Amino acid sequence: MAKTESFDLNGNEYEQWFEKNPLIYADEVQTLKRLVEKNINGLDIGMGSGRFALPLGIKIGVEPSQVMRNIAITKGLHPIKGRAEKLPFNDETFEFAIMITVICFVDDPLKALKEAYRVICKNGFLIIGIVDKNSLLGQMYEADKNKSRFYSKATFYSVQEIMTLAQKAGFFNCSSTGVAMTNKAFTFIKCFKLTEE
Repeated sequence: MAKTESFDLNGNEYEQWFEKNPLIYADEVQTLKRLVEKNINGLDIGMGSGRFALPLGIKIGVEPSQVMRNIAITKGLHPIKGRAEKLPFNDETFEFAIMITVICFVDDPLKALKEAYRVICKNGFLIIGIVDKNSLLGQMYEADKNKSRFYSKATFYSVQEIMTLAQKAGFFNCSSTGVAMTNKAFTFIKCFKLTEE
């Protein structure tokens, strides 16, 4: 079952974080734009309110939280009710997909990554955004997660753990890029889909 309760109850607070931390958010977006390059046919898995889809030009996403879907709709986006572990799309539909601060909330990370692999075209890629559990920020989040409105039910992972899971899902050539404004605690992992299976 998707862990949406925190987002359903605190959707506005989620949005306010980005307003209160514009420099970090801007750095995250710029880092993502460099990784996505000029690809346009993307999917946002765990779209939330659309904070990352919008600046990347991604219109379609999957989001289990009704509150977050409603916010994304007000931004002109098209979130579809669904879960990362069972994406409502045909095989090889998108050039790329993003999962930003999503993998820590899914029930079955490997299944979610396999689903992402399924809907991404050959030569496509997946970008996974995480708070690295081995970073100072990740350790703080883990230590205080029972007090957090958003992270109380999260499972944090290291960059290496996510790369290993992604490889088990079929991806290859994974690399990581840390966001400078977070002392690289927030990291994007980019993995490619094989051209031939």
